[in-house]
Amino acid sequence: MGMNITIRRVYDLTYSGEGYRLLVDRVWPRGISKESLRLDEWCHEIAPTTALRKWFAHDPARWEEFRIKYRQELASHENIVGRLRHIAQHQPLILLYSSKDTEHNQAVVLKEWLIVG
Repeated sequence: MGMNITIRRVYDLTYSGEGYRLLVDRVWPRGISKESLRLDEWCHEIAPTTALRKWFAHDPARWEEFRIKYRQELASHENIVGRLRHIAQHQPLILLYSSKDTEHNQAVVLKEWLIVG
């Protein structure tokens, strides 16, 4: 059975698809109310650690190294990763993030990790 995983920015609230809505940020997005996100879960423990997030600072020059380091962190959360894979096999999983950069953020890496491992 395949996995249905999409990535959406929390500030692009035009998306109205159905699925399990999961916020994957370590900190709550600025200016967004909890009600407006209609979350199923805020999984801040699967987000990059504060130290890694601050080091990366969404600098595209650090992207490849960030991917490696974040994947190492994800490897220590196999119980959560397994649960998210299970969800994605049974219903659409929507990974929500707040970064302005749509190509260089933790949701991109997490989606890759969930699909490929």
